[in-house]
Amino acid sequence: MASVIDAKQKVTAVHIDGLAVLKIVKHCQDSLPTMVTGSLLGLMVENGVLEITHAFPFPDQPKDGSGDDDMDGHEYQLEMMKMLREINVDNNCVGWYQSMLTGSYSTSTLVENQQGYQTDLSPNAVVLLYDPQQTLKGNLVLRAYRLSSACMNAMLKQNNSFISPSKFFEEIPIHIKNNGLANALLYDLNANDGGRFKCDYEQLDLEKDSYVEKNLELMCSWVDDLANEQHKFQYYARHQKKDDDAPKRLESLLINHQIRQYCDQMDRFAGSNFGKLFLAKSLRKNDATDETK
Repeated sequence: MASVIDAKQKVTAVHIDGLAVLKIVKHCQDSLPTMVTGSLLGLMVENGVLEITHAFPFPDQPKDGSGDDDMDGHEYQLEMMKMLREINVDNNCVGWYQSMLTGSYSTSTLVENQQGYQTDLSPNAVVLLYDPQQTLKGNLVLRAYRLSSACMNAMLKQNNSFISPSKFFEEIPIHIKNNGLANALLYDLNANDGGRFKCDYEQLDLEKDSYVEKNLELMCSWVDDLANEQHKFQYYARHQKKDDDAPKRLESLLINHQIRQYCDQMDRFAGSNFGKLFLAKSLRKNDATDETK
């Protein structure tokens, strides 16, 4: 995190190069089921737009947790940025990315890492979250977040005040763009594919029980974690003493936020599947009508 984003206004949109997206996707897909992280490079442009032009992965964390490898990882990041600068590639660190599974990202580790970026690097630093499992279902899940001002103030002051779970993160819209050569290649593939890329029957797939089941399992697990946090507060309230510190609210608030994310995912999934059911019903009716003629 050697470079600082010089931004006079708040970031309102993230523009990311298609090649950078492919690098993030490849790194996260190849590392499954391990969660991985990496660095985002780019620059701040006009009208509150943060442009991400390059990304590279961080070294794998050692299993024994030794500190020497952590220092090597930091040196690796600086060396990578130095070499990219030598070949005229944008080497300004603008944030970091992390993979997630089935939308699970509301953890204290992510919040602390993002706080470090927004404090040491810039308030406009962002974290990109990519979900390889949900992307396999047919929709690219790539989101950009930053911590809200209320969350940053509470963590810097280290107070135990309440923050609404919905106000922990601020989502920033992402726009994927390509250069002229990439657009020309895509146009050429579309014009000369002979119909190979036009058969998108997977969008009508209704067998998504495993996805629903996984979401419900994870939601139940997080609800159990929330119940454990509530027990801690109840125990503190019953045995409160002057010298005792109240349990931290951070974990319970993040769990609340994650449960809400699962509910939103299920709502979006159910809405899209209802459309598929009605379409499939109409197709079956048409097939039955044609058979009777």
